[in-house]
Amino acid sequence: MKTEIIEGWPQGHEIRILVSDTDSSQVNAIRRALIADVPKLAITRVDFSQGVTQDNKGEVVESVNALPDEVIAHRLAMIPIPTNLDEGLVFPEACENCRDVVEKDKGCPMCQVLYTLSARGPSSDSEEELKTVFAGDITTISDPVFDIREEHKQIPLTVLSKGQFLEFYAFAVLGRGRDHAKWSPVAAVGFRPQQIAVLEKPKKAKVLFDLGLTTTDGTPIDPKLFGKDKKITNINHVMDLEKALHQVGAGTGRDGDFDEAITMETVDGAFVFSFETDGSLDPVTAFNMALDELSTRFDNLNEDLASALA
Repeated sequence: MKTEIIEGWPQGHEIRILVSDTDSSQVNAIRRALIADVPKLAITRVDFSQGVTQDNKGEVVESVNALPDEVIAHRLAMIPIPTNLDEGLVFPEACENCRDVVEKDKGCPMCQVLYTLSARGPSSDSEEELKTVFAGDITTISDPVFDIREEHKQIPLTVLSKGQFLEFYAFAVLGRGRDHAKWSPVAAVGFRPQQIAVLEKPKKAKVLFDLGLTTTDGTPIDPKLFGKDKKITNINHVMDLEKALHQVGAGTGRDGDFDEAITMETVDGAFVFSFETDGSLDPVTAFNMALDELSTRFDNLNEDLASALA
């Protein structure tokens, strides 16, 4: 199997990768590993402060707000937590300090990241009636490397009215998507056969070219796009062209004149793999981690088979 990042990618958290010398079952194994096996951090426990208290201005505030604690805890669980396994974090079940203690006592700097939040609604003399609490209001007690990323700080958690407060400690641990969706670092994971576009009938293809369409990088979709050999091999352009062909397909009234002037040829054993991460991992790291997970799994399988057949 060969892998190659397609030119122009990654873009933000999205990526396209050409996977060749393989078959669909192997590519699908990578897809499943990305969704279910790549480890990432997620908040899994939240301890809320309860009751009535007095703030530093002497105002009495109560631990109630628009959303139940369970809903806030769920929102916290879905916030992308920056994950860097180089920091030495381990899974709770593999932690030397925690693996032999009861569930409620598990948790130490080796296997969890600690966050806190303390927010108050508008003061009694404020003109504002509500205050929105965002993910950016959460503070990391552990290493600053786990601070909520700037792009995620505007995720809303809840709103507080006058006389209300929200305080909690939140604990993030490593997990895998097969155990809960909050530990799945990717979305929109898919793959398709690599294709080459062939210009079969240049005169009839004028029906498409006259529409003035362009590729995502601004290149006009016209005869020049196909070059001298009347083929497009650039993967990004082929995918853009495939979308453009919907303008001359069945139901458009142009399909008769177009008459399949452009066809798609499938490249054997090659697939365009695409996905995006939630921001907890960069896409290249996530893909490499998926390959590592598969490699470890098959190494263990080989050892088990060798042991069973010995």
